[in-house]
Amino acid sequence: MTTDSTEQLLVDGLKELYYTEQQLVDALETLADQTDDEDAREAFSEHREETQEHVNRLEEVFSQLGEEPQEKSEKVVDALIEEHEEFASENDGEILDRYNIAAGQKTEHYEIAAYGNVTSLAQKLGHDEASDMLAETLREEQSALDELSQAGEQFDQQATADD
Repeated sequence: MTTDSTEQLLVDGLKELYYTEQQLVDALETLADQTDDEDAREAFSEHREETQEHVNRLEEVFSQLGEEPQEKSEKVVDALIEEHEEFASENDGEILDRYNIAAGQKTEHYEIAAYGNVTSLAQKLGHDEASDMLAETLREEQSALDELSQAGEQFDQQATADD
């Protein structure tokens, strides 16, 4: 991949995030459907709605930059989804619940890094409104990670209490 400007680096990052968010809308629905743990299921459902808002927000950022919203496939996201599908086909119950929480955390870490990068680039390039919108999504991703981490801790405490 050859990129000849910081502006193009920003646009490419936005395309990857646009792909990521659209993939995650479906993946979060799957996670919510597969998860028996109520706290984790609720976190996945809430974040699915928020993720759809992220798609819409990215479309607005593209518009502000004078770009058409486009996807650019992201190997990391594809690998996370493939890894999850394989695990879910072979496991269920509490093991799958805990795995789903961890999969959600991995995804949030990736998104936090990606949004941190595009937010910084947008700010550097003087796209202040786009930077503010991306920073808002970054905060929401951090909040989603916190919520999943809390659900994981509660799940682990409950599992320990049940043993």
